[in-house]
This record gives sequence, C-alpha cells and structure tokens, in this order.
Amino acid sequence: MVQVRRRGWAGSPPADDAEAATRIVDAAAALITETGAPVSISQVAARLGVIRQTVYRYYPSAEALMRAAAIATVDEFLDRLAAHLTGRTAPDEAVVEAIVFTLDEVHRLPPLALLLSGERAEGVTSDEARAFGMTMIHRFDVDWAGYGFTEDDLAELVEFQLRTMQSFFLSPVGDRVGPAGLRRYLQRWVGAAVAARTRA
Repeated sequence: MVQVRRRGWAGSPPADDAEAATRIVDAAAALITETGAPVSISQVAARLGVIRQTVYRYYPSAEALMRAAAIATVDEFLDRLAAHLTGRTAPDEAVVEAIVFTLDEVHRLPPLALLLSGERAEGVTSDEARAFGMTMIHRFDVDWAGYGFTEDDLAELVEFQLRTMQSFFLSPVGDRVGPAGLRRYLQRWVGAAVAARTRA
C-alpha cells in the first residue's frame, strides 16, 4: 500500500490512503465547481498544498481525476432524480422524464456535467455508466416486472437512454426547444416505444 506523505497537505496530512484519495477528489470537484472548467494535476496539488507526484500516486492523469470527481457526485444526482420521479409509475413517462431531468439538471453538478460534455460524452455509454444507469432505473417508482420487463430488457433500455442522452450532450437543443418541447419530442418517439413494449 502506498504510504501517505506526512509533509504538505496544508499542515493536516490524511490518516491513510483512503482519506488522501477522498481529499484529492474533493479538491478537484471544488475547483471544477468554482471554474466550470477542466482541472490539472498542478492545480489540485496546489489547492492541497502537496507536490504533483503526491496526486499522481492516486490518479495517473487529470482525466482520471476528473472522472473520479464526477463519479463522486453521482449519488447526489441519483437522489435528486429519484425524488423528481416519485409517483411516476408509467414506464414511458418515467423514462422520458428521467432524460429531460438529466439534460436540464446535470449542469448543477459541474464535475458530472464536465464529464458528459463535448468529447467526454463518449464515456456516457461505458460499462461504468451502464451500471449507474441500472442503479438509476431500479429507483424509479415503476413496477418493471409487472409491466413484463426482464433485467435484460432493463439493461437494453438503460443503454438506449444513455445513447439518447449522449446525442443531446454532444449536440444540445435545449435553447432551441426548451424543456417542454424536448419532453414532447421524447414522449412522441422514445415514450411511444417504451409504451409499446409494455403492450408486447
């Protein structure tokens, strides 16, 4: 196990590796939130009062660190999404609303928004993202089994949702159509497909 350096850390070194990694991620997330921009290893090291090599011991690159910062915000986002979807029991309505909410609200969590923007949006369909998606869809107030959805069906639906959101992250239409217009568009094409599956 990597030994935590006792120098630096603004005079308050972490107790162990786990705390060190958490503090590095927290510093990166705070910087991203303040600037709305990607961060460098140097910036994070300076914020913590350590040398760059200390940060590199835990995260091999700035991209890896920003990804960790985004992942650290996922639970908060899922809690907000679940609260927003409370009471929506129809599969098509829940799926559409989840997409609209994500596209409209993710900017409130800059580390997550940064990960899903521009070229980084390619990662939205990674194995990791699909795992988060499965966690998300199981928190919906939808009786998936009662509507005939198997776990394999849900895995496909999650990937479909992620790919749909990926297209909007890469080419946003929010300013042009607004949330209401986007909701109508998604209900017509995405919601209709999900509703049809419940009748299959």
